[in-house]
Amino acid sequence: MKKGIIKAAAVLIVFAAVIAAANSLFVIKENQYGIVREFGRIEKVISEPGLYMKVPFVQEKGTVTKELMLYDIAKSDVITKDKKSMIVDSFVLWRVIDPRAFAQTLNTSASGAEDRINVAVYNAIKNVISSMTQTDIIAARGQELTNLIVSNLDAINQYGIEVTTVEIKLLDLPEDNKGAVFERMISERENIAATYTAEGNSEAQVIRNSTDKEAALLISEAKKEAEILRAEGEAQYMEIMASAYSDELRADFYRYTRSLDALKNSVQGGKKTIILDKDSPIAQIFYQY
Repeated sequence: MKKGIIKAAAVLIVFAAVIAAANSLFVIKENQYGIVREFGRIEKVISEPGLYMKVPFVQEKGTVTKELMLYDIAKSDVITKDKKSMIVDSFVLWRVIDPRAFAQTLNTSASGAEDRINVAVYNAIKNVISSMTQTDIIAARGQELTNLIVSNLDAINQYGIEVTTVEIKLLDLPEDNKGAVFERMISERENIAATYTAEGNSEAQVIRNSTDKEAALLISEAKKEAEILRAEGEAQYMEIMASAYSDELRADFYRYTRSLDALKNSVQGGKKTIILDKDSPIAQIFYQY
């Protein structure tokens, strides 16, 4: 009887030890933070993965993910600086960067964090959009607009979380005024195009006038040079002729060759008969020779 009681007590002790050991050991994975609480108070925060121990029945463990999480924000209407309404549809990527602050302020609740993010992002988008005109917003779509919004989210860090990016899925106009806005934008672009065309035509005319002026000057200079050369050539010709006719023998020779040239030109083009007066210069050739 006594041995049976001792054996049962030993079994109970072993069973209690096994339960205590099972309740004191826990594993933290690589994508987790570990939080150990003692009577509700945070006793320890674990950042590295591995096997850890806690005081059984006194301490309890919790985990917080390290992974990047996505939160889809509902569409919202915002007003631009020039009092135009726009619809914004966005999503957020966020993660826990301070598990202790996250646990103390939000009790490690992801839904609680997303509620805070929803309010903060909406206010940031509203502040950014309301400080820009509709044209500036459209021009800044993409990384520039994202950076402006994220820079307005520093207050969210007090909850131990960080918003890494805010991506705009849709940035559009309300259906009731979309057509009017598009027509105005088209009209503005047409006015800009007309202005550029007029400026281009004006510059082209200036270039054309300058080119015509330069061409006229070049032609005038060329004609002037030609007239000078022609006058010099005629002067040289006259000098040569004067020199040739200054000698009687040369003069007779030139008269003779010119008479032959005239006779030759007269009989060009087939069989011809030439009737000459005996006093003509051409007839004199035959009388003399």
